[in-house]
Amino acid sequence: MFRTPIAIIVFNRPKFTQKLVETIQQVKPEKVFVIADGPRNNHSEDGEKCVLTRKIIDEADWSCDVIKNYSNQNLGCGLRVSSGLDWVFEHVDSAIILEDDCIPHVSFFRYCSELLEKYKNDSRVMSISGNNFQKGDTRTDYSYYFSRYIHCWGWATWKRAWKHYDHGMDLWPEIRDGQWLDDILQDSSAVKYWKARFESTYLNDIDTWDYRWTLACWINSGLTVLPNVNLVSNIGFGEDSTHTKTRVSGSETNSNRMDFPLKAPPFLIRDSSADSFTHRHHYCAGSRKYLLKQKMTRIVEEALS
Repeated sequence: MFRTPIAIIVFNRPKFTQKLVETIQQVKPEKVFVIADGPRNNHSEDGEKCVLTRKIIDEADWSCDVIKNYSNQNLGCGLRVSSGLDWVFEHVDSAIILEDDCIPHVSFFRYCSELLEKYKNDSRVMSISGNNFQKGDTRTDYSYYFSRYIHCWGWATWKRAWKHYDHGMDLWPEIRDGQWLDDILQDSSAVKYWKARFESTYLNDIDTWDYRWTLACWINSGLTVLPNVNLVSNIGFGEDSTHTKTRVSGSETNSNRMDFPLKAPPFLIRDSSADSFTHRHHYCAGSRKYLLKQKMTRIVEEALS
């Protein structure tokens, strides 16, 4: 059996959940954690969809320990994911994490498992991702490289790293007012982009956990391992998605196979060229439009609640 714990995050998309379950079953995991959010008050279809999603989990032939954390009320993308991962790391020291629309190549699991073991005591590494947003450009002759970007469409981490997650972003005002992002990013365009995102998240105009996790990694000088090929396909773009209504520029549609044995870089240095490419082609596209749309959506939802 595959011994590395796997945590999956589900909500109201049974078709995606079914595909993810079938993928995970191929590796015969020893332990699976399931984090599920509850239906939203103003979405009448959520109740049935959440029930159907949980039914898939409950009726799947796991042949392993399945530990469930189901919320009766809707906590949202920020608090549900973060509280769920808090719960996971009360039980285990490391885990592979997949949301319902992130479908990995089967080699992704071995890749994560080996690197969780390799870097388990190296505090410089805070995350392992299955994503590569370099549009086919091979950045290194090694199996993976290091980045500032966490990329969480299929990833893994340790309890020792997740303990730095701060949902309240208590240090953000000091980071913002002290212009510490300039020292972290050393790129005026990136500073402008991420300052806007962190501020909107801090003010709860954006309900998400990943920007909070990004900030936690950066203020602790944490690095992420990124594969030299994309290992996870995000199939969740569409109108029923909370944040990814349209495909993000630079994101991959296909998952690829990782070759083994892994060829590790003999140094732990961030690939600044790859990060610059990611910033330009993945994060910046449509940024102002995205932020405005998220803020307007929140205003409408608050008016209806």
